[in-house]
Amino acid sequence: MSSPPSESRPGLAHSLVLVIDDNEAVRTALEVLFSLHGAQVLGAASAPEGLALLRREAIDLVIQDMNFRREATGGEEGLALFHAIRRQHPDVPIVLLTAWTHLETAIDLVKAGAADYIAKPWDDERLLTTVRNLLDLRRARLEAATLRSRRRRARESLAGRFDLRGAIYESDAMHTLISMAAQVAHADVPVLITGPNGVGKEVLADIIQANSSVRTGPYVKVNLGALPHDLMEAELFGTEAGAFTGARTRIGRFEAASGGTLFLDELANLDPSGQAKLLRVLQTGEFERLGSNLTRRASVRLVAATNADLRAAIGAGTFREDLYYRLNVIELEVPPLARRPEDIGPLARHFLEPNRALSSEAEYALARYPWSGNVRELRNVIRRACLLSEAPLIDVRALNLPHADPAGDTEGPALDRLGLEETLERNGGNVSRAARELGLSRQALYRRMEKLGLKANDDR
Repeated sequence: MSSPPSESRPGLAHSLVLVIDDNEAVRTALEVLFSLHGAQVLGAASAPEGLALLRREAIDLVIQDMNFRREATGGEEGLALFHAIRRQHPDVPIVLLTAWTHLETAIDLVKAGAADYIAKPWDDERLLTTVRNLLDLRRARLEAATLRSRRRRARESLAGRFDLRGAIYESDAMHTLISMAAQVAHADVPVLITGPNGVGKEVLADIIQANSSVRTGPYVKVNLGALPHDLMEAELFGTEAGAFTGARTRIGRFEAASGGTLFLDELANLDPSGQAKLLRVLQTGEFERLGSNLTRRASVRLVAATNADLRAAIGAGTFREDLYYRLNVIELEVPPLARRPEDIGPLARHFLEPNRALSSEAEYALARYPWSGNVRELRNVIRRACLLSEAPLIDVRALNLPHADPAGDTEGPALDRLGLEETLERNGGNVSRAARELGLSRQALYRRMEKLGLKANDDR
């Protein structure tokens, strides 16, 4: 029998384990084993007694035998008990105690949702490891469910108070950012949105405009990266006829946005002359059209975005420091998609065509992909998969992601805790089924759980 640990392990401590076995010696041995490691153990000699205890007590895990009478050898009683527990308590993990003669039945039950099986006579260390893993997993799943519920309530509350323009997210990082964008929208100050390409900076700009005091006014968007440098000033501030060859009188984007919101994307592409004029407009509201001496005024709520490091650009002399501080009253930094993996699944499902779905393997592949192109790359991958896949269920092959084969070697690729928790949850906490989905052995999955903090080190 395993020696007692000097300190109780998190997986067993304060847990309530139910042992259902007609053999009193088995119940006693398991009670002693688990009690030494911090768990409380209840015993039941029959299926009805076990089901009654499940109704009365908050059981964390069940260990059940496959037969409850000496003359019974086929495992039918254990099968019936297993299905009764699954119907009434679907979230409680079940470990099957089985003789080798019942191994086939046990494997079938694992496929049907049992968490694991242990052959009699059992090995104490293996049984302890299995139970710790399952209790840690159950605790993680409950915490994850609580977190998702809290996040959902927070999103619903925010959406009830502000127009979020249909923003799709689940991560705390994006909730904090979107909440800040909505709250500062009413203030008549410039907002600078930073972050790499494709992360969704324009979505934040849309939220700011939709909740601003000038939301009923014009909303003008300008991608400065798409404008030739020699036409940038004319595009922003307008032209008078004759200002240059072929020029006609034309209002610029500032005039067009007067009384509303102007969104300047790729701000770092603005040349020094344009930066000087932009600074003047922000300070005084005044500007002149190209080729005109007439000073005009525009009242504009400015939102700017860039993927560049403006502080580095200031150091390099390519961006005005005074303009930066004028724009940087409120700065919202959008993190890359890889740093908010909780958003990958919801975004991917949002981009799907109607009547399309992702297989569990495809969702896993998406969750572990690095997404250097961020949300834009994810959208393109999903759209391409919808075009190329003839089946309504899109599998991992249709995604055509490099290094995304879920059936890799036993060590597998890098796997984050969230991705593992979601895979385990999709499989009802069933370690064997989750391991099959990930292309890992159960032992490899247990090792990965330990690495990610879902299992502590053995008591040795």
